[in-house]
Amino acid sequence: MLLAVAGFDDQALQERLRRLAGRDWSGFSAAERVAFDFAHKQAQEPAAITAADVGPLVRHFGPERALDVIWWACRCHYMIRVADAFQLPLERDNVFSGVVPRKEEQQPPKP
Repeated sequence: MLLAVAGFDDQALQERLRRLAGRDWSGFSAAERVAFDFAHKQAQEPAAITAADVGPLVRHFGPERALDVIWWACRCHYMIRVADAFQLPLERDNVFSGVVPRKEEQQPPKP
């Protein structure tokens, strides 16, 4: 849903999700690939994360944004585990639809 809130239309969203799930990340930037690799390892082996895994994030994003990547990956993995543990269903619809206007719907600032 975060991608939808970010302004991806349905077709772009589906294409991006397909590419992410397929692990063919060659079409993404080097920084995005580093973030995806980190999040994937964290999901599979969280106790195995070391400074060597964080270093590439810092090189590509800087220390503050690297922390953002780590924090969001942790938060998302935690929420998935809570939802799975309690068997909480995912929303069928985008609950944010209409809350944040898509880029094409946004009005330019008035001078």
